Amino acid sequence: MLQHVITFNYTLKTSEGVELESSVGADPLVFLEGSGQIIPGLERELTKMQIGDKRTIHVPAAEAYGEMDPDLLIEVPAGEITVPNLKVGDELQAQDGEHTQSVVVAKITEHTITLDGNHPMAGRDLVFDVEILNSREATADEIAHGHIHGPQGHHSDHGHIH
Repeated sequence: MLQHVITFNYTLKTSEGVELESSVGADPLVFLEGSGQIIPGLERELTKMQIGDKRTIHVPAAEAYGEMDPDLLIEVPAGEITVPNLKVGDELQAQDGEHTQSVVVAKITEHTITLDGNHPMAGRDLVFDVEILNSREATADEIAHGHIHGPQGHHSDHGHIH
């Protein structure tokens, strides 16, 4: 299958219309088709578009960051976390042996703290306003390495929607 490198601007909103982030006025995103750099529901629609096209794309949670996984809600004794002034919404780094994972404090009671290891946008339907700025065939090296090369590619953070 022929793979492309696609450059696009986007504005990400919740399904209620609240803007979460935007590349407009900053750097556009660049990604290698088929490399898993952006969420599947968005990539599928972007690959159907041509340079200059503008669209609003609705991506259900299952094709974005997934549904909420209740197994990623972890309740720990309050005494195990010694962060001063801890509050709901704080992000912490949890270590499980060799792995480190970002978790968010979801609930605090007198005896327990509930940590949420789900992606912050899990369980949310998302809306993207997008404009295709460029599309070109990927080089053999880019396909072999699984990422783009060049000014906005190699060893950069571009092309990832967090």
